[in-house]
Amino acid sequence: MDFDSAKRVFEEYLDGYDRENDRVRLKIVHTYGVAAQSTAIAERMRLSAEDRELAQIIALLHDIGRFEQLRQFDSFWPETMDHASYGVELLFGTSRMIRKFVPEDKWDEVIREAIAKHSDFALEGISDERKLMHARIIRDADKLDNCRVKLEDDFEAFLGVPAEKVSSSVITRKVREDALAGRSILSSDRVTPMDYWVSYLVYFYDLNYRASLDIVEENDYVRRLIRRIPYLDPDTGRVMEELENRLIKYVSEAKKDCGRRG
Repeated sequence: MDFDSAKRVFEEYLDGYDRENDRVRLKIVHTYGVAAQSTAIAERMRLSAEDRELAQIIALLHDIGRFEQLRQFDSFWPETMDHASYGVELLFGTSRMIRKFVPEDKWDEVIREAIAKHSDFALEGISDERKLMHARIIRDADKLDNCRVKLEDDFEAFLGVPAEKVSSSVITRKVREDALAGRSILSSDRVTPMDYWVSYLVYFYDLNYRASLDIVEENDYVRRLIRRIPYLDPDTGRVMEELENRLIKYVSEAKKDCGRRG
């Protein structure tokens, strides 16, 4: 297992796609951002060298299905393609593309499980401790780099509408209630652009590790994300202020819970 070698194969794979497309570019940068966050989490957890490199490999491959989704549909929406399932099929199906990235099959099941479940609404059905650890790491790293994406990239690129349209829209009742109650948002419950924006903000509820929560606090991600845009509807503004306080408190308390669990 060699991350640098796998990265060269990944770059060759990307040559088959339009690197000038804003959404393709976003996903390339995101992939390497997730690899960096996976490395940071693994190092903070003091994992073995093998598990650190395994976390990097999983990060490199976790969104490989996105590029075909963009070519076929020019969309990130799950209704167009289950990119995680497509990625698993691409890597472990008939073509066995995984062998180009990782010649040995020793880690196949860990890699497969982590990629398959990285975008699930909730992480369920894994009993093996190592598989579960890597599934949690990639989900955390994915969310942490998405903080960067949501702070740096244009709303048009990741949401499909300009920031002004998000600012002027409102939160529907179900999304507001779930967000303030500490729950993640179901894709099917999102109606307005503001619903989609809020669904990204409450990713913090689904972080697994103290290392990930530390990174959130150190980068002040909650405040910076919520304050990226103005909220033109007064009720929405009040909800977002309450959500900011709720999330800051949640991150602080979740860190303590992680510490008690060891």
